Amino acid sequence: MSALRAFLLLVIVGVAVGWFITRPQPLADDALAGLAPNTDNGALVFAAAGCASCHTTTDGPADLLTGGQRFVSDFGTFVAPNISSDPTHGVGAWSDLELASAIMAGVGRDGAHLYPALPYTAYNKATPQDVADLIAFLRTLPASDEPSAPHELAFPFNQRITLGGWKMLFVSTYWVFESPDTPELTRGRYLVEALGHCAECHTPRSALGGLDYAKWMAGAPNPSGEGRIPNITDGALAWSAADIAEYLKSGFTPDFDVVGGSMASVVRNTARLTDADRAAIAAYLKAIPAIANE
Repeated sequence: MSALRAFLLLVIVGVAVGWFITRPQPLADDALAGLAPNTDNGALVFAAAGCASCHTTTDGPADLLTGGQRFVSDFGTFVAPNISSDPTHGVGAWSDLELASAIMAGVGRDGAHLYPALPYTAYNKATPQDVADLIAFLRTLPASDEPSAPHELAFPFNQRITLGGWKMLFVSTYWVFESPDTPELTRGRYLVEALGHCAECHTPRSALGGLDYAKWMAGAPNPSGEGRIPNITDGALAWSAADIAEYLKSGFTPDFDVVGGSMASVVRNTARLTDADRAAIAAYLKAIPAIANE
């Protein structure tokens, strides 16, 4: 065998191995087996996960998941899809397992990788029961026949095959706050790091879009280029736990200012949680390492 043929063979084998280890991997067929969905809990999961914040329009009903919101990033503009119960333009025809694979594994119904604008990087730490409950609740919401708009991404970011390598680098079930020592902190960690995916906005990223865990919740540039998403550790946010919990309920700061911008939609969601859950989120934010503003 000539050196050139041997080299080409190695390249082919390398590409095949690379494709295999980075291929889309949906959830196992039995991932939801034996679970009895609870739509009441699903409504709470829906609020905690912030689904309406991205998948409804600012001038539309709060439960019509028609999509269409645009999210500017360094990689292009992502457009939230229709995830309503419409069987043609939404996800009404998707099976529960297909939806769970999208939410937790970032794999679409067609078997392709999904972009992490859907924060499966956090949702992958959700319990299967909560995801099953969320899916059951989604099926109770009204349908929209608004077609999903395509993302606006340039090459190579418009090639979904590249997401397999990105997932290998940046997606794990790692908990940043490793050892919560009370049930409240354990619940707070789950709400913040998994369902609430707060780090997706409040933690800076590397050039490749991975979260910088050394600066967890320490604030980040706004992808739209307008201002900066704030540091919400004790190193910059000198609010008491009670102040934080009240803000998440009413939208009022300790200085009697009112929540605004994209955080307003977050508070509309957290206001639907229980007092205990808001207190757990506050306790978590007070317990994580304080990082001073740069």
